[in-house]
Amino acid sequence: MFEKTKFVAGDVPIYRQIADLIADGIVQGKFTVGDRLPPQRDIARMAGVNLTTITRAFADLQERGLVESRAGRGSIIADPSLNASFKSAPVDEQGFIDLSVNRPATTGYLQALATLMPQLPQDKRYASLQDFHAPEGPGWAREAVAEWLGRAAGVNDASRIIITNGAQNGLACVLGAIARQGDTVLADAVTYQGIGALCRSLDLSLRPVAADRGGMLPDSLDKACAEFKPRALFLVPTLHNPTTITLTAERKRALAEVVRKHGVLIVEDDVYRPLKADVSAALVATDPDITVHIGGLSKCVAPGLRFGAVLAPKALVADIAAMLRINCWSTSPLNALIATRMIEDGHVDRIVQGQREEFGRRQAVVRDVLAGADVWTDDASTHFWLRLPEPWHANAFARAAAQVGVGVLSGEVFAVGRDSVPHAVRVNVGAARSPEDLRRALETLRDVLAADRRVYETMI
Repeated sequence: MFEKTKFVAGDVPIYRQIADLIADGIVQGKFTVGDRLPPQRDIARMAGVNLTTITRAFADLQERGLVESRAGRGSIIADPSLNASFKSAPVDEQGFIDLSVNRPATTGYLQALATLMPQLPQDKRYASLQDFHAPEGPGWAREAVAEWLGRAAGVNDASRIIITNGAQNGLACVLGAIARQGDTVLADAVTYQGIGALCRSLDLSLRPVAADRGGMLPDSLDKACAEFKPRALFLVPTLHNPTTITLTAERKRALAEVVRKHGVLIVEDDVYRPLKADVSAALVATDPDITVHIGGLSKCVAPGLRFGAVLAPKALVADIAAMLRINCWSTSPLNALIATRMIEDGHVDRIVQGQREEFGRRQAVVRDVLAGADVWTDDASTHFWLRLPEPWHANAFARAAAQVGVGVLSGEVFAVGRDSVPHAVRVNVGAARSPEDLRRALETLRDVLAADRRVYETMI
Protein backbone atom coordinates (compact mmCIF):
# COMPACT_ATOMS: atom_id res chain seq x y z
CA MET A 1 0.00 0.00 0.00
CA PHE A 2 2.95 2.32 0.60
CA GLU A 3 4.55 1.84 -2.82
CA LYS A 4 1.28 2.65 -4.62
CA THR A 5 0.80 6.03 -2.96
CA LYS A 6 2.68 9.16 -3.95
CA PHE A 7 3.34 11.43 -1.00
CA VAL A 8 3.71 15.11 -1.89
CA ALA A 9 4.49 17.93 0.52
CA GLY A 10 1.61 20.38 0.88
CA ASP A 11 -0.97 21.57 3.41
CA VAL A 12 -0.92 18.12 5.06
CA PRO A 13 2.60 17.09 6.17
CA ILE A 14 3.88 13.87 4.64
CA TYR A 15 4.16 12.14 8.02
CA ARG A 16 0.47 12.87 8.62
CA GLN A 17 -0.44 11.54 5.14
CA ILE A 18 1.31 8.28 5.97
CA ALA A 19 -0.34 8.08 9.39
CA ASP A 20 -3.74 8.73 7.80
CA LEU A 21 -3.11 6.01 5.21
CA ILE A 22 -2.43 3.45 7.94
CA ALA A 23 -5.42 4.69 9.96
CA ASP A 24 -7.66 4.30 6.91
CA GLY A 25 -6.31 0.79 6.42
CA ILE A 26 -7.35 -0.08 9.96
CA VAL A 27 -10.86 1.28 9.38
CA GLN A 28 -11.15 -0.61 6.08
CA GLY A 29 -10.01 -3.88 7.64
CA LYS A 30 -6.67 -4.08 5.84
CA PHE A 31 -5.06 -4.27 9.29
CA THR A 32 -6.52 -5.98 12.34
CA VAL A 33 -5.71 -5.88 16.03
CA GLY A 34 -2.37 -7.55 16.71
CA ASP A 35 -1.04 -7.25 13.15
CA ARG A 36 2.63 -6.30 13.07
CA LEU A 37 3.57 -3.40 10.80
CA PRO A 38 6.76 -3.57 8.72
CA PRO A 39 9.88 -2.05 10.29
CA GLN A 40 10.01 1.71 9.99
CA ARG A 41 13.09 1.57 7.76
CA ASP A 42 11.24 -0.72 5.32
CA ILE A 43 8.22 1.60 5.24
CA ALA A 44 10.51 4.59 4.61
CA ARG A 45 12.09 2.77 1.68
CA MET A 46 8.71 1.69 0.23
CA ALA A 47 7.21 5.17 0.62
CA GLY A 48 10.28 6.95 -0.69
CA VAL A 49 10.69 9.16 2.39
CA ASN A 50 13.28 9.49 5.13
CA LEU A 51 13.19 7.56 8.39
CA THR A 52 12.43 10.66 10.48
CA THR A 53 9.15 11.13 8.59
CA ILE A 54 8.09 7.57 9.38
CA THR A 55 9.07 7.99 13.04
CA ARG A 56 6.80 11.03 13.26
CA ALA A 57 3.99 9.11 11.53
CA PHE A 58 4.24 6.30 14.08
CA ALA A 59 4.29 8.81 16.94
CA ASP A 60 1.07 10.28 15.54
CA LEU A 61 -0.53 6.82 15.34
CA GLN A 62 0.50 6.05 18.92
CA GLU A 63 -1.05 9.33 20.01
CA ARG A 64 -4.33 8.30 18.39
CA GLY A 65 -4.17 4.93 20.17
CA LEU A 66 -4.02 3.03 16.88
CA VAL A 67 -0.52 1.61 17.13
CA GLU A 68 1.61 0.46 20.04
CA SER A 69 5.21 -0.66 20.28
CA ARG A 70 6.16 -3.87 22.09
CA ALA A 71 9.63 -5.13 22.85
CA GLY A 72 10.59 -7.89 20.46
CA ARG A 73 7.49 -7.41 18.31
CA GLY A 74 7.97 -3.97 16.80
CA SER A 75 4.89 -1.84 16.11
CA ILE A 76 1.50 -3.56 16.14
CA ILE A 77 -2.10 -2.49 15.60
CA ALA A 78 -3.50 -1.68 19.04
CA ASP A 79 -6.77 -2.86 20.51
CA PRO A 80 -8.64 0.43 21.11
CA SER A 81 -10.73 -1.14 23.86
CA LEU A 82 -7.57 -1.84 25.83
CA ASN A 83 -5.76 1.36 25.01
CA ALA A 84 -7.13 3.35 27.92
CA SER A 85 -4.90 3.46 30.96
CA PHE A 86 -6.85 2.43 34.04
CA LYS A 87 -4.43 3.21 36.84
CA SER A 88 -5.25 2.60 40.47
CA ALA A 89 -1.89 3.19 42.16
CA PRO A 90 0.23 6.35 41.94
CA VAL A 91 3.81 6.41 40.73
CA ASP A 92 6.12 7.09 43.66
CA GLU A 93 9.42 8.02 42.06
CA GLN A 94 11.86 10.64 43.25
CA GLY A 95 11.27 13.87 41.37
CA PHE A 96 7.97 12.73 39.81
CA ILE A 97 4.67 14.23 40.99
CA ASP A 98 1.84 11.92 39.95
CA LEU A 99 -1.44 13.83 39.67
CA SER A 100 -3.16 11.10 37.65
CA VAL A 101 -4.66 9.09 40.54
CA ASN A 102 -7.09 10.09 43.28
CA ARG A 103 -5.46 10.35 46.69
CA PRO A 104 -6.68 11.80 49.99
CA ALA A 105 -5.67 15.42 50.41
CA THR A 106 -5.18 14.98 54.17
CA THR A 107 -3.97 12.31 56.61
CA GLY A 108 -7.26 12.41 58.48
CA TYR A 109 -8.01 8.76 57.80
CA LEU A 110 -4.63 7.57 59.08
CA GLN A 111 -5.00 9.65 62.23
CA ALA A 112 -8.49 8.30 62.89
CA LEU A 113 -7.33 4.75 62.19
CA ALA A 114 -4.47 5.05 64.67
CA THR A 115 -6.96 6.12 67.34
CA LEU A 116 -9.52 3.48 66.46
CA MET A 117 -7.45 0.30 66.01
CA PRO A 118 -6.55 -0.23 69.72
CA GLN A 119 -10.25 0.13 70.59
CA LEU A 120 -11.55 -2.58 68.25
CA PRO A 121 -10.97 -5.60 70.56
CA GLN A 122 -13.33 -4.00 73.08
CA ASP A 123 -16.10 -3.60 70.51
CA LYS A 124 -18.92 -6.11 71.01
CA ARG A 125 -18.82 -6.91 67.27
CA TYR A 126 -15.12 -7.79 67.31
CA ALA A 127 -15.65 -11.52 67.86
CA SER A 128 -17.64 -11.80 64.63
CA LEU A 129 -14.66 -10.70 62.52
CA GLN A 130 -13.41 -14.29 62.21
CA ASP A 131 -16.68 -15.56 60.75
CA PHE A 132 -18.33 -15.56 57.35
CA HIS A 133 -21.02 -12.93 56.87
CA ALA A 134 -24.01 -12.57 54.60
CA PRO A 135 -23.04 -11.34 51.11
CA GLU A 136 -24.92 -8.07 51.62
CA GLY A 137 -22.72 -7.37 54.65
CA PRO A 138 -23.07 -7.45 58.45
CA GLY A 139 -26.34 -6.03 59.69
CA TRP A 140 -24.61 -3.51 61.95
CA ALA A 141 -22.57 -2.18 59.01
CA ARG A 142 -25.68 -1.83 56.88
CA GLU A 143 -27.39 0.10 59.68
CA ALA A 144 -24.45 2.48 60.03
CA VAL A 145 -24.23 3.04 56.28
CA ALA A 146 -27.99 3.59 56.08
CA GLU A 147 -27.73 6.35 58.66
CA TRP A 148 -24.78 7.93 56.82
CA LEU A 149 -26.42 7.65 53.39
CA GLY A 150 -29.60 9.03 54.91
CA ARG A 151 -27.74 12.27 55.54
CA ALA A 152 -25.74 12.16 52.28
CA ALA A 153 -28.33 10.86 49.83
CA GLY A 154 -31.63 11.29 51.64
CA VAL A 155 -32.56 7.60 52.01
CA ASN A 156 -32.19 5.66 55.28
CA ASP A 157 -33.15 2.02 54.70
CA ALA A 158 -30.70 -0.69 55.75
CA SER A 159 -32.74 -3.42 54.04
CA ARG A 160 -31.90 -1.90 50.66
CA ILE A 161 -28.11 -1.75 51.22
CA ILE A 162 -25.36 -4.10 50.02
CA ILE A 163 -21.85 -3.49 51.41
CA THR A 164 -19.15 -3.73 48.73
CA ASN A 165 -15.36 -3.64 48.35
CA GLY A 166 -15.44 -0.06 47.15
CA ALA A 167 -17.66 1.62 44.58
CA GLN A 168 -16.08 -0.12 41.57
CA ASN A 169 -16.93 -3.51 43.07
CA GLY A 170 -20.45 -2.23 43.70
CA LEU A 171 -20.76 -1.08 40.09
CA ALA A 172 -19.56 -4.47 38.85
CA CYS A 173 -22.13 -6.28 40.99
CA VAL A 174 -24.92 -3.97 39.83
CA LEU A 175 -24.14 -4.40 36.13
CA GLY A 176 -23.76 -8.15 36.59
CA ALA A 177 -27.17 -8.31 38.23
CA ILE A 178 -29.19 -6.09 35.91
CA ALA A 179 -27.65 -6.61 32.45
CA ARG A 180 -27.08 -9.52 30.12
CA GLN A 181 -24.50 -10.08 27.39
CA GLY A 182 -25.11 -7.67 24.52
CA ASP A 183 -27.24 -5.20 26.50
CA THR A 184 -26.60 -1.49 26.07
CA VAL A 185 -25.60 0.96 28.79
CA LEU A 186 -25.69 4.71 28.16
CA ALA A 187 -23.27 7.20 29.70
CA ASP A 188 -21.89 10.68 29.18
CA ALA A 189 -19.71 10.83 26.08
CA VAL A 190 -16.85 11.61 28.47
CA THR A 191 -17.11 9.75 31.75
CA TYR A 192 -15.45 7.68 34.50
CA GLN A 193 -13.15 5.18 32.81
CA GLY A 194 -14.11 2.30 35.12
CA ILE A 195 -17.53 1.94 33.48
CA GLY A 196 -15.89 1.29 30.12
CA ALA A 197 -13.62 -1.40 31.52
CA LEU A 198 -16.56 -3.12 33.21
CA CYS A 199 -18.77 -3.04 30.13
CA ARG A 200 -16.00 -4.61 28.06
CA SER A 201 -15.46 -7.35 30.62
CA LEU A 202 -19.20 -8.13 30.72
CA ASP A 203 -19.65 -7.85 26.93
CA LEU A 204 -22.02 -4.90 27.27
CA SER A 205 -22.29 -2.14 24.71
CA LEU A 206 -21.47 1.28 26.17
CA ARG A 207 -22.93 4.14 24.13
CA PRO A 208 -22.26 7.88 24.51
CA VAL A 209 -24.81 10.62 25.19
CA ALA A 210 -23.94 14.24 24.42
CA ALA A 211 -23.61 16.83 27.18
CA ASP A 212 -23.19 20.55 27.57
CA ARG A 213 -21.65 22.60 30.38
CA GLY A 214 -24.58 21.58 32.58
CA GLY A 215 -24.14 17.85 32.03
CA MET A 216 -25.98 15.22 30.01
CA LEU A 217 -28.57 16.63 27.60
CA PRO A 218 -32.12 15.24 28.05
CA ASP A 219 -32.93 15.51 24.33
CA SER A 220 -29.80 13.56 23.41
CA LEU A 221 -30.66 10.97 26.06
CA ASP A 222 -34.17 10.62 24.64
CA LYS A 223 -32.78 9.96 21.15
CA ALA A 224 -30.24 7.46 22.46
CA CYS A 225 -32.91 5.59 24.43
CA ALA A 226 -35.12 5.37 21.36
CA GLU A 227 -32.25 4.17 19.17
CA PHE A 228 -30.39 1.74 21.44
CA LYS A 229 -33.09 0.49 23.86
CA PRO A 230 -30.63 0.53 26.77
CA ARG A 231 -30.89 -1.46 29.97
CA ALA A 232 -29.31 1.25 32.13
CA LEU A 233 -28.09 4.83 32.25
CA PHE A 234 -24.83 5.44 34.10
CA LEU A 235 -24.49 8.87 35.72
CA VAL A 236 -21.93 10.61 37.93
CA PRO A 237 -24.19 13.49 39.03
CA THR A 238 -21.95 15.22 41.59
CA LEU A 239 -18.46 16.54 40.80
CA HIS A 240 -18.46 14.45 37.66
CA ASN A 241 -15.36 12.45 36.87
CA PRO A 242 -13.58 13.91 34.93
CA THR A 243 -15.35 17.21 34.11
CA THR A 244 -16.37 18.20 37.72
CA ILE A 245 -19.90 19.12 36.52
CA THR A 246 -22.65 18.81 39.14
CA LEU A 247 -26.16 18.29 37.78
CA THR A 248 -28.81 20.74 38.90
CA ALA A 249 -32.13 19.55 40.32
CA GLU A 250 -33.81 20.64 37.08
CA ARG A 251 -31.42 18.64 34.90
CA LYS A 252 -31.83 15.57 37.11
CA ARG A 253 -35.61 15.79 36.85
CA ALA A 254 -35.44 16.09 33.07
CA LEU A 255 -33.13 13.07 32.75
CA ALA A 256 -35.27 11.00 35.12
CA GLU A 257 -38.40 11.78 33.09
CA VAL A 258 -36.69 10.52 29.94
CA VAL A 259 -35.49 7.22 31.39
CA ARG A 260 -38.82 6.62 33.11
CA LYS A 261 -40.57 7.03 29.76
CA HIS A 262 -38.27 4.44 28.18
CA GLY A 263 -38.20 2.00 31.10
CA VAL A 264 -34.48 2.43 31.78
CA LEU A 265 -32.73 1.95 35.12
CA ILE A 266 -30.48 4.72 36.48
CA VAL A 267 -27.12 3.71 37.98
CA GLU A 268 -26.17 6.72 40.10
CA ASP A 269 -22.45 6.69 40.93
CA ASP A 270 -22.41 9.42 43.58
CA VAL A 271 -19.13 8.78 45.38
CA TYR A 272 -18.14 12.47 45.35
CA ARG A 273 -21.42 13.66 46.86
CA PRO A 274 -20.23 13.92 50.52
CA LEU A 275 -17.55 16.42 49.49
CA LYS A 276 -20.02 18.98 48.12
CA ALA A 277 -22.12 20.72 50.74
CA ASP A 278 -24.63 22.47 48.48
CA VAL A 279 -25.98 19.77 46.20
CA SER A 280 -29.52 18.91 45.12
CA ALA A 281 -31.32 15.74 46.20
CA ALA A 282 -29.91 12.46 44.93
CA LEU A 283 -31.83 10.64 42.23
CA VAL A 284 -32.28 7.72 44.62
CA ALA A 285 -34.28 10.05 46.86
CA THR A 286 -36.46 11.57 44.13
CA ASP A 287 -36.80 8.45 41.91
CA PRO A 288 -36.11 5.47 44.19
CA ASP A 289 -37.97 2.90 42.09
CA ILE A 290 -35.73 3.36 39.03
CA THR A 291 -32.41 4.26 40.68
CA VAL A 292 -29.52 2.18 42.01
CA HIS A 293 -27.29 4.45 44.08
CA ILE A 294 -23.59 3.72 44.57
CA GLY A 295 -21.65 5.41 47.35
CA GLY A 296 -18.42 4.82 49.21
CA LEU A 297 -15.60 6.20 51.30
CA SER A 298 -12.79 6.05 48.73
CA LYS A 299 -13.10 9.60 47.40
CA CYS A 300 -14.19 11.38 50.56
CA VAL A 301 -12.20 9.45 53.21
CA ALA A 302 -9.53 7.13 51.75
CA PRO A 303 -9.34 4.62 48.88
CA GLY A 304 -7.26 2.22 50.96
CA LEU A 305 -10.26 1.36 53.15
CA ARG A 306 -12.01 -0.32 50.18
CA PHE A 307 -15.49 0.29 51.51
CA GLY A 308 -18.53 1.04 49.38
CA ALA A 309 -22.27 0.54 49.38
CA VAL A 310 -25.09 0.00 46.93
CA LEU A 311 -28.55 1.32 47.74
CA ALA A 312 -31.01 -0.43 45.44
CA PRO A 313 -34.74 -0.98 44.97
CA LYS A 314 -35.72 -3.94 47.17
CA ALA A 315 -36.51 -6.08 44.15
CA LEU A 316 -32.84 -5.93 43.08
CA VAL A 317 -31.10 -6.37 46.45
CA ALA A 318 -30.98 -10.18 46.35
CA ASP A 319 -29.66 -10.26 42.76
CA ILE A 320 -26.90 -7.72 43.50
CA ALA A 321 -25.93 -9.58 46.70
CA ALA A 322 -25.80 -12.81 44.71
CA MET A 323 -23.32 -11.25 42.28
CA LEU A 324 -21.14 -10.19 45.20
CA ARG A 325 -21.31 -13.70 46.68
CA ILE A 326 -20.24 -15.20 43.34
CA ASN A 327 -17.42 -12.67 43.05
CA CYS A 328 -15.90 -12.77 46.55
CA TRP A 329 -18.41 -14.51 48.89
CA SER A 330 -18.58 -11.47 51.19
CA THR A 331 -16.69 -8.29 51.98
CA SER A 332 -14.10 -8.02 54.76
CA PRO A 333 -15.85 -7.67 58.14
CA LEU A 334 -12.74 -5.94 59.49
CA ASN A 335 -13.06 -3.17 56.92
CA ALA A 336 -16.77 -3.04 57.68
CA LEU A 337 -16.15 -2.63 61.41
CA ILE A 338 -13.54 0.07 60.85
CA ALA A 339 -15.91 1.98 58.55
CA THR A 340 -18.84 1.47 60.93
CA ARG A 341 -16.92 2.77 63.92
CA MET A 342 -15.64 5.74 61.93
CA ILE A 343 -19.21 6.61 60.99
CA GLU A 344 -20.56 6.08 64.51
CA ASP A 345 -17.74 7.95 66.26
CA GLY A 346 -17.91 10.96 63.93
CA HIS A 347 -14.53 10.36 62.31
CA VAL A 348 -16.00 10.23 58.80
CA ASP A 349 -17.70 13.62 59.17
CA ARG A 350 -14.49 15.19 60.49
CA ILE A 351 -12.34 13.64 57.76
CA VAL A 352 -14.76 14.76 55.04
CA GLN A 353 -14.81 18.30 56.40
CA GLY A 354 -11.02 18.36 56.48
CA GLN A 355 -10.81 17.07 52.94
CA ARG A 356 -13.35 19.63 51.75
CA GLU A 357 -11.36 22.48 53.28
CA GLU A 358 -8.06 21.22 51.88
CA PHE A 359 -9.50 20.76 48.40
CA GLY A 360 -10.76 24.33 48.57
CA ARG A 361 -7.27 25.58 49.38
CA ARG A 362 -5.73 23.51 46.61
CA GLN A 363 -8.28 24.61 44.04
CA ALA A 364 -7.33 28.19 44.90
CA VAL A 365 -3.77 27.31 43.90
CA VAL A 366 -5.12 25.93 40.61
CA ARG A 367 -6.92 29.20 39.88
CA ASP A 368 -3.80 31.19 40.73
CA VAL A 369 -1.25 29.19 38.73
CA LEU A 370 -3.46 28.34 35.74
CA ALA A 371 -5.24 31.69 35.45
CA GLY A 372 -6.23 32.11 31.81
CA ALA A 373 -6.24 28.37 31.05
CA ASP A 374 -9.47 26.57 30.19
CA VAL A 375 -10.03 24.86 33.55
CA TRP A 376 -13.28 23.23 34.66
CA THR A 377 -13.38 22.67 38.38
CA ASP A 378 -15.17 23.12 41.70
CA ASP A 379 -13.81 24.14 45.10
CA ALA A 380 -14.92 20.79 46.58
CA SER A 381 -13.49 18.66 43.78
CA THR A 382 -10.65 16.17 44.07
CA HIS A 383 -9.61 17.00 40.51
CA PHE A 384 -9.97 19.47 37.66
CA TRP A 385 -10.46 19.13 33.91
CA LEU A 386 -7.90 21.01 31.82
CA ARG A 387 -9.03 21.63 28.26
CA LEU A 388 -6.05 21.95 25.96
CA PRO A 389 -5.35 24.66 23.40
CA GLU A 390 -4.29 23.92 19.84
CA PRO A 391 -2.20 22.12 18.77
CA TRP A 392 -2.16 19.86 21.85
CA HIS A 393 -3.87 16.48 21.90
CA ALA A 394 -4.57 14.70 25.17
CA ASN A 395 -2.13 11.81 24.85
CA ALA A 396 0.65 14.05 23.57
CA PHE A 397 0.18 16.49 26.44
CA ALA A 398 0.14 13.69 29.02
CA ARG A 399 3.38 12.30 27.57
CA ALA A 400 4.98 15.74 27.50
CA ALA A 401 4.00 16.36 31.13
CA ALA A 402 5.43 12.99 32.15
CA GLN A 403 8.70 13.82 30.43
CA VAL A 404 9.12 16.81 32.76
CA GLY A 405 8.04 15.01 35.91
CA VAL A 406 4.26 15.41 36.24
CA GLY A 407 1.67 12.68 35.78
CA VAL A 408 -1.80 13.57 34.45
CA LEU A 409 -4.50 11.37 32.95
CA SER A 410 -5.23 11.78 29.24
CA GLY A 411 -8.80 12.68 28.35
CA GLU A 412 -8.81 9.80 25.86
CA VAL A 413 -9.27 7.25 28.66
CA PHE A 414 -12.61 8.88 29.55
CA ALA A 415 -14.03 8.89 26.03
CA VAL A 416 -16.97 6.64 25.18
CA GLY A 417 -16.34 5.95 21.49
CA ARG A 418 -13.81 7.50 19.14
CA ASP A 419 -16.05 10.38 18.08
CA SER A 420 -16.07 11.89 21.59
CA VAL A 421 -12.33 11.95 22.33
CA PRO A 422 -11.63 15.23 24.16
CA HIS A 423 -8.51 17.35 23.96
CA ALA A 424 -8.19 17.57 27.73
CA VAL A 425 -6.53 15.97 30.75
CA ARG A 426 -7.70 15.24 34.28
CA VAL A 427 -5.48 16.51 37.07
CA ASN A 428 -5.94 15.36 40.68
CA VAL A 429 -5.19 18.10 43.18
CA GLY A 430 -5.23 15.80 46.20
CA ALA A 431 -2.59 13.52 44.69
CA ALA A 432 0.28 15.91 45.43
CA ARG A 433 1.98 15.12 48.74
CA SER A 434 1.86 18.78 49.74
CA PRO A 435 0.47 22.12 48.52
CA GLU A 436 4.03 23.05 47.59
CA ASP A 437 4.34 19.98 45.38
CA LEU A 438 1.00 20.84 43.80
CA ARG A 439 2.08 24.39 42.99
CA ARG A 440 5.35 23.15 41.51
CA ALA A 441 3.53 20.58 39.37
CA LEU A 442 0.96 23.10 38.16
CA GLU A 443 3.70 25.56 37.22
CA THR A 444 5.30 22.78 35.18
CA LEU A 445 1.98 22.09 33.42
CA ARG A 446 1.60 25.81 32.72
CA ASP A 447 5.04 25.82 31.08
CA VAL A 448 4.16 22.80 28.95
CA LEU A 449 0.94 24.47 27.83
CA ALA A 450 2.88 27.53 26.72
CA ALA A 451 5.66 25.59 24.99
CA ASP A 452 5.98 24.62 21.36
CA ARG A 453 4.61 21.08 21.13
CA ARG A 454 7.30 20.21 18.61
CA VAL A 455 9.93 20.50 21.34
CA TYR A 456 8.36 17.54 23.10
CA GLU A 457 7.71 15.57 19.92
CA THR A 458 11.46 15.37 19.39
CA MET A 459 11.76 13.71 22.81
CA ILE A 460 9.33 10.85 22.00
